[in-house]
Amino acid sequence: MIYDVFFGKPLISLITVGFAGIIVWHLLSRQRPTTRLVVQILFFGVMTLILVGSGIEPHRFQEYQSEDPQALLVVLAKSLWWVHLAWAVIGFIRLYLVLEGSPREARLLQDLVIGVVYIGMALSILAFVFGVPIGTLVATSGVVAIILGLALQNTLADVFSGIALTLGRPYVIGDWILLSDGTEGRVVESNWRAAHILTSANNIVVLPNSFLAKLGLTNISRPDESHLLTLTIRIAPTRMPASVRRIMVTALASCNSIVREPPPVVALKGLDATALEVELQFRVKSPSQRVPARNEVLDLVYRHCKSAGLLIAVPASATILTADLPSEETAQPPSVTPIALIEAIPIFATLTSDEKRKLAETTAVREFRKGDVIVREGEMLPSLMMVRAGIIAARHGEEERGRLAPGDFFGETGLLAGMQEVCTLEALTPVITYEINQEAFAPLLNERPALAEEIAEDLAGRAERFRDGGALPPEHGHNARAILKTIRTIFRA
Repeated sequence: MIYDVFFGKPLISLITVGFAGIIVWHLLSRQRPTTRLVVQILFFGVMTLILVGSGIEPHRFQEYQSEDPQALLVVLAKSLWWVHLAWAVIGFIRLYLVLEGSPREARLLQDLVIGVVYIGMALSILAFVFGVPIGTLVATSGVVAIILGLALQNTLADVFSGIALTLGRPYVIGDWILLSDGTEGRVVESNWRAAHILTSANNIVVLPNSFLAKLGLTNISRPDESHLLTLTIRIAPTRMPASVRRIMVTALASCNSIVREPPPVVALKGLDATALEVELQFRVKSPSQRVPARNEVLDLVYRHCKSAGLLIAVPASATILTADLPSEETAQPPSVTPIALIEAIPIFATLTSDEKRKLAETTAVREFRKGDVIVREGEMLPSLMMVRAGIIAARHGEEERGRLAPGDFFGETGLLAGMQEVCTLEALTPVITYEINQEAFAPLLNERPALAEEIAEDLAGRAERFRDGGALPPEHGHNARAILKTIRTIFRA
């Protein structure tokens, strides 16, 4: 009777408290680690008092007869005590083992220490609850570990390489990296086994950590995601190198896809009888914008060269006679007359030669000095103007939306009638434009409705690009259908 009261009931109480602690601990939110730790310590303290009061030492093995009905209760009670002790220690680790500014390293260190705690708990239960000789077990496990290590050497190499990569922090989730084997993309996942990289082809490349640790790695996202691009252009030596460089600087300044700070660089790389070699260096905001930026720069270089009368040189590998090459005295610069500009603009491609000639004859040349305002926000400009030379900035308030270069046309401040706030157009450099008024343009729109539609599509696309590049509210954007209706209203087409 006394045995049952003193020895049996406390064990049942301890087991009840132990399971109650497990249930309460799991019901508490993970977002409240301090509360979970306090609750865990309270339950562990109560279990310790009950266990010590019953005369059982959890850190010593006590042998019982297998037929003793209390043996199972003792084993279960001591096991629960060790489990709660491990959880209390883990609670401290989760709460206080924090590396400021290094969450990945802190999480890795926490996982390693918690793993050691669980191993210690398992060995303690085997030694002090079941009486297993740990020394023999460790010796046997050493042999087993060698066998497993040989069998899992690749996996273990990935795990330890993952630890090294985590501590070294060559990249974090979201970084764009370039590997020495040519693999390039954004890191979307990194775990103990491998890193997952999303490539520009929208494919996921899974690289084992051991393989990744052996490769040279370039982190394009550090210190920021701006990416340097280099293009080499060969220009026929028909102008002084300083003049060519100035034209290339203007071409880069008119580009909307590149970063303006730091400013792009134009470097003269070489000069011979066949070409002046120019290297253009510019940055984009992210690696994903490399192709659009390169396309725009090449297009603008061609347009500015054509506007300034520069000739693109033949390739260095071309086998031609030096006598046939253009020189500064013999070169015939490209014609940039109104008819030539009209022929270069895609929307006029459907016009006949006679229609293009008549349209060119009605154009008027307008020149603007640097800093001149061509048209202000809200003003009407009921004509079509084509940029012959120079750069025009489109601004909304104090914010620049984009830039117009030779070959671009505008007139949307008049064509978008009824739009209260569009853009102010200002000359960033000396600008020459060709202007086509309503009287000359209206007959063409009447005869060719498709021409108005193409102009509307082009203007709508540019308005969308300028809106995306700035902070124009969505309600200020006009679609192609609204622009087409306005064009027909203004030109009575």
